Amino acid sequence: MKVILLTDVKKIGRKGEVKNVADGFATNMLFPKKLAEPATEAKLKAIEEEKVAKESQRQAEEAAFDKVVDSLRGSRIEVKARATEKGGLFKAVAEKEISLAIRTQKSLEVPEKAIEVEPLHIIGEHAVGLKSAHKKADITVVISAL
Repeated sequence: MKVILLTDVKKIGRKGEVKNVADGFATNMLFPKKLAEPATEAKLKAIEEEKVAKESQRQAEEAAFDKVVDSLRGSRIEVKARATEKGGLFKAVAEKEISLAIRTQKSLEVPEKAIEVEPLHIIGEHAVGLKSAHKKADITVVISAL
């Protein structure tokens, strides 16, 4: 019997997947516990339409983020951090701080996972990479003492 899983079921599959299971297992275990529902043509069609809609939305979001990455290409972002007299930082500047600085200075959202950088430990200018699904860009992060 074909069923559509409503939740993740151990050793069967994940939510939203269509699986073929034994009739008794479906009627005695999955249906009473509301873990699955019968896979009818209408429900299968609705799931397929939902997948297409999610895919188109994901592609639109990727395209929008590609434009953000292009607009930041070559930008200078300034980050202020507490530092020693010799130029070492008390706390490393990493993706979180850079993302916050971009948000405040450029009014653009850049997720931390899109920033390619090792934690920065000294004052000065540093090259930082940004990546999206299809584009890459380099920005300059200038770290200065508070």
